[in-house]
Amino acid sequence: MSIDIFTVFKPLWEQLWWLLPLLVLAAWLQSPRCKGWLGEWLIKTKAHRKLPANIYQALHDVTLPDGAGTTQIDHIFVSPYGLFVLETKNYKGWIFGTARDAQWTQTTGCYKHRFQNPLRQNHRHTACLTALLGIHHDLVHSVVVFTGNARFKTPMPANVCTLGNFDQYIRSFRTVVLTGQEIQTICQAIASARLAPGRATNATHRQNLRKRHVAPRRHRS
Repeated sequence: MSIDIFTVFKPLWEQLWWLLPLLVLAAWLQSPRCKGWLGEWLIKTKAHRKLPANIYQALHDVTLPDGAGTTQIDHIFVSPYGLFVLETKNYKGWIFGTARDAQWTQTTGCYKHRFQNPLRQNHRHTACLTALLGIHHDLVHSVVVFTGNARFKTPMPANVCTLGNFDQYIRSFRTVVLTGQEIQTICQAIASARLAPGRATNATHRQNLRKRHVAPRRHRS
């Protein structure tokens, strides 16, 4: 006697079908792309409250062309006290690393994950900006912000911050180095050079990243 599988499981499906969208949503919320978007949104939201717009000109999700393809900057704040270039990391667990390490380590329970030193990653962003704008690197400040509940287990430089204190670090700079006209010129230059935000630009940037990090194949003689 043949058994109709659909008929057998139909009552169960009718009761539990609503779980499928929840499972899909839960999987999306745990994805790196969603975590990255959430971290950047948290930065924008707090910066809007804590960094006055008449002092700190905000530019978000800035993708710029460079010599190796493109570079994508999460946040730029242009102010009389210089440019603040923010790299956002939405991580949890314990973070181990030093400014000189090529990679840092994230530990959550028995799980360990190594990732590129975000200070080095952000150095690429600041170098791209100084080259684009033709300004001295002392005017550009690199800031790395961890927006999750990560805890640092090794001493970190002052410019490695959390969501709770990144605005305080930025507001600690009080020496005026840029005039109002220079600020407007810098903002206009970035706006003119940046690629249009959107899926196409993001896809192009991800493709450039894959090309950059794929090791060349060795050929046998």
